[in-house]
Amino acid sequence: MMAIPTLRTERLVLRGFRLADLDALAAMYADPEVARFIGPRRPRDRVETWRSLETILGQWALRGYGLFAVESRRDGAFLGRVGILNPLDWPEPELAYALARTAWGKGFAAEAAQAVRAWGFDTFGFPRLASFILPDNARSRLLAERIGAVREGMAVLSGHAVEHWVHPAPGHGALA
Repeated sequence: MMAIPTLRTERLVLRGFRLADLDALAAMYADPEVARFIGPRRPRDRVETWRSLETILGQWALRGYGLFAVESRRDGAFLGRVGILNPLDWPEPELAYALARTAWGKGFAAEAAQAVRAWGFDTFGFPRLASFILPDNARSRLLAERIGAVREGMAVLSGHAVEHWVHPAPGHGALA
């Protein structure tokens, strides 16, 4: 069994998912406002959430990186998931983020995404990470811009047209 690291920021703990996270993750995935921006772009039930959790944990075992559960350092509340997503059919590793609606607008996504991005670059030497953002997801697009990503163009993932944003690694210069 591989050990999933724990990252800490000023306000957050980024850690491996636990069985105890299932209900909070299922509630987040069942929220239509959250679900519309993450595959399959519709609310998921508890069984589908369980399968998603199996995929999340499986990627850690297969790739050595994946999605972290995000919790508040203040009270331990589950806030969402942030990490490096890299399914077999993705063109490159993605800095992916999704938070429960109660955590929106508080800067948690930026704080977590920046911590994961730095960890990914330092640990794996990625020359860049992508963020694949649905065109109607203005919040995600603003976050990508805010943390320094650059829009590279469009791509198609899982049958959906997405904006392809790039986070260059420190020292890799401007994007071509």
